[in-house]
Amino acid sequence: MDLRAYYQQIRAVEREIADRDAVVMSVATRDGGKAGVLSEVPRGLAASLIVDGRARLATSEQVAQFRTGADQARERAAGLAAPLYNTGRVLVAALADGKKNAVKRGQ
Repeated sequence: MDLRAYYQQIRAVEREIADRDAVVMSVATRDGGKAGVLSEVPRGLAASLIVDGRARLATSEQVAQFRTGADQARERAAGLAAPLYNTGRVLVAALADGKKNAVKRGQ
């Protein structure tokens, strides 16, 4: 494998991606990759996945659907009761067993 050509190809694909982040759709692979999963990844990673044949760029319709679903999920998460996931406090209790690891005194 010619590494120089491989990385030139990645950089060429990366230049074609307009946004900082890209939505890609996974492709079925021989090692168990599942087809049809949409993910938003940085431009460099998207280019690498495309060149490796693990993903392809999502269409504009798929991007709109993905972003709508992500916005809805974000709104549902914001509507959850705050004490369930972010209380801002941590309760720590330290228990000591007097029999284990007793300090030897006077020896």
